[in-house]
Amino acid sequence: MECTVSWTGALQTRSGMGFVAETGSGHTLMMDGAPDAAKPENGGLNLAPRPLELLLAGTGGCTAYDVVLILKRGRHDVRGCSVRLEADRAETEPKVFTRINMHFTVSGKGVPASAVERAIAMSHDKYCSASVMLGKTAQITTSFEVVEV
Repeated sequence: MECTVSWTGALQTRSGMGFVAETGSGHTLMMDGAPDAAKPENGGLNLAPRPLELLLAGTGGCTAYDVVLILKRGRHDVRGCSVRLEADRAETEPKVFTRINMHFTVSGKGVPASAVERAIAMSHDKYCSASVMLGKTAQITTSFEVVEV
């Protein structure tokens, strides 16, 4: 796996904290820092997600992918899956994630809560590399609801 991240300020006025990432799979995405009122030259322009927001989003994508795949392999009629992540960070540098709660909403026809609970546990215990890594610094909790459609 590879990725190249380049500062976009180098292309303009050597200011701002925007970056473009080019992934090994051929995709690009933008990142930006938060504006800094005290030192505008050190802040971002708020034009894209923050890098740690993308880390949290990637973790959500990783675990949601697992949950859907596990449920489909179990031949459950899953029709939708979303996960809302809420995180706290340390007060001091490095400001790592210290707490992450993931709330899953799974919709489908006749999907048993026990299957969803098992899929979430399997993702977090075995398959989702991102949440396993973040679990080294953060307490990760999960909850879920099943919506019949």
